[in-house]
Amino acid sequence: MVTLLNTVDTPSKRPRHPEKARLPDTPVMRKPAWIRVKAPGNNTFDGTRETLRRHGLHTVCEEAACPNIGECWSKRHATVMIMGDVCTRACAFCNVATGKPAHLDPDEPERTAGAIAELGLTHVVVTSVDRDDLADGGAAHFARTITAIREAAPETTIEVLTPDFMRKEGALEIVLDARPDVFNHNIETVPSLYRRIRPGADFSHSTWLLKEAKRLDPAVFTKSGIMVGLGETDDEVESVMDDLRSADVDFLTIGQYLQPTRKHAAVDRFVTPERFADYKRIAEAKGFLLVASTPLTRSSYHAAEDFEQLKAARLASLHS
Repeated sequence: MVTLLNTVDTPSKRPRHPEKARLPDTPVMRKPAWIRVKAPGNNTFDGTRETLRRHGLHTVCEEAACPNIGECWSKRHATVMIMGDVCTRACAFCNVATGKPAHLDPDEPERTAGAIAELGLTHVVVTSVDRDDLADGGAAHFARTITAIREAAPETTIEVLTPDFMRKEGALEIVLDARPDVFNHNIETVPSLYRRIRPGADFSHSTWLLKEAKRLDPAVFTKSGIMVGLGETDDEVESVMDDLRSADVDFLTIGQYLQPTRKHAAVDRFVTPERFADYKRIAEAKGFLLVASTPLTRSSYHAAEDFEQLKAARLASLHS
């Protein structure tokens, strides 16, 4: 089993979650058997880590304590997290550090592209922390990174997983003008839980962003994901599916929320694999081109394979 990353800081380091330090501890539920995953154990995992370190890159795999890191890195797949490792938001579910971010590194797009070329990725997911401190939310940095990857690894397809660009007029256009193959923005949870789980965000704005992305570039694949186990009902999950279809989202991911620390939101329930299969069946009936729904599904899990399925599903829909 992969152990979640240790979030206890040494006295000399800034606390990872200062905004959560005074919160009461939340209960931790014992993980069921279907959540357990194997620890990393091959040279490819170490090689992936060495490449990322040498290029000075952050990954959401580490910062968000993803349970699939062993499997993905052993296949030389990693999700690069640009614009630093400190987020301006403080979501109750997230393990990424919160605080005042550093200035943008102008060399990061080229370093990212170099690492991707070295790893030989056929498909890459590029995500970021929220950068509410920047006038464009980091949109131009995303665009520069896409351009750099196109130059260094022209055969690699590119998926961006962006923040919501709240109150950042023109930011979405900047990203889409760089022509990513997939535009992903995660809804994360149901509207009734936003105030508690995703403060600083707005469900209606996030669905608008996805719909607007498709309007601006009908050819781009759009994608979004939610977590279950935070206190939502199954009816609310199905309602979110409807909202995302209304936004013309192509690809939906659904996975189990896992609690990073006792200071984060507690797990309300562990959804069974059988129920995840039900979610997949229901969502497919609503018209998504592709649905990934398992306890360990994460937004960029199996992204390369999923992209091939997305293309095939679109082609099939055009000839149906």
